[in-house]
Amino acid sequence: MAPSLDLDAGPDDADLDDIDVSTLARVRVLTFAAVGSLVTGYAAIAALLALITAVAPLARFSTSGVVAAALPAWLAAHQVPIVLGGLELGMLPLLPTALMMLIAARAASGAAERLRLSGPWQAGHAIAAIAVANGLGGIAVALAVSGPAVSVDPLAAFYYPTLITALAATCGVFRRCGLRAWLESRTDEVALGGLRAGAVAVLLLLAAGGVVLAISLLASLSTAKDLFTSTAPGFGNGLGMLLLSAGYLPNAVVGAVAFLAGPGFSMGIVTVSPLDFTGGPVPGLPLLAALPEQPAAWWPALFAVPVAIGVLVGRRLRDVAPEPLARVRGVAVAAGMVAVVFVVLAGSAGGRVGTGAFDPVSLRAAAMSMALVAWIAVPAAITAWLSGSRPLPDAPDVDEELDEGPDVAEDRLEGAGVADAGEEDPQLK
Repeated sequence: MAPSLDLDAGPDDADLDDIDVSTLARVRVLTFAAVGSLVTGYAAIAALLALITAVAPLARFSTSGVVAAALPAWLAAHQVPIVLGGLELGMLPLLPTALMMLIAARAASGAAERLRLSGPWQAGHAIAAIAVANGLGGIAVALAVSGPAVSVDPLAAFYYPTLITALAATCGVFRRCGLRAWLESRTDEVALGGLRAGAVAVLLLLAAGGVVLAISLLASLSTAKDLFTSTAPGFGNGLGMLLLSAGYLPNAVVGAVAFLAGPGFSMGIVTVSPLDFTGGPVPGLPLLAALPEQPAAWWPALFAVPVAIGVLVGRRLRDVAPEPLARVRGVAVAAGMVAVVFVVLAGSAGGRVGTGAFDPVSLRAAAMSMALVAWIAVPAAITAWLSGSRPLPDAPDVDEELDEGPDVAEDRLEGAGVADAGEEDPQLK
């Protein structure tokens, strides 16, 4: 018997079914990653608030209260300014923001691993899903919490979480989706070397700021203990104050980098920089015990720290290209990366704190960025220019002479022989 043929079925029906199943699986995984990052971030904030409420001596723990309070706190963790009773709170802790970014990065990395995403187009699917979900969640939360006591700009509630989670998701899929290889294939070695050197400079500057902050805190340890005792007596209050200080620790590190760069920072009427100091009252936060009470004449010597980092950047770029101008271009890329990173960090670390004596807190982002460019770029360019290799002068091409033909070569030899003979004729005579 001859086999029956199904004329209605095309040869690609099975492939189409596979494509449909694959598309549904992709949508399901990306949706789970996007919603999961949103819910996990909110749950982490709610758990932290529950811990603080549980240990606070005068607070009453309420599940509904914690759930409601976690909504504006989630916005604050994404650097969304919040207006409380008509007073804007724009200086928000950076440590919860780093936690939100870590959650978004892990969600994007997990989705990329499950779906085996590769290339910038497929990586963009995971990045967009997580960023849009958090942005829409920010709008929903802003509309839910806005009222007589709390006010949030819905537009800010959308683009702050969107930008932060998009950056975090990009970091999460950067290696796994091959974005690094894609970037390297479309960028020359000089620019790549400059980006790497700029990343090293950013890390070294943050490390230097952390060292300066740690030394200042150790030198003022007794003052910090007194602030804990006076402003947060008891275990519960002390734990809450410790968590608050830890939340603002990255802000303080960025402020220390601003001090090393030169422009410094201001807190209301208080100004702290190596070249300008104005004392005054500060909030009773134990972390602020690191602030000096009076200026010191040796503070300008701290400018040697960013200069030394600039020299290290130049040494890293001394072999990136044989031409000195190309190495200077790499230095420009590194300095540009430092400028962009720290103008964002300084702008995020400061902000409004109501209308009191400590408002506003400014890390002078533009001045800090320009100062760091000067401290890094000038010594790096000099070091890269002088310490790197230089191209050798062009040597005569022997192959070209041989390609001229045997007749030309023979004429040159004969001319040389005649010249030699002419020099020897007087001696023969």
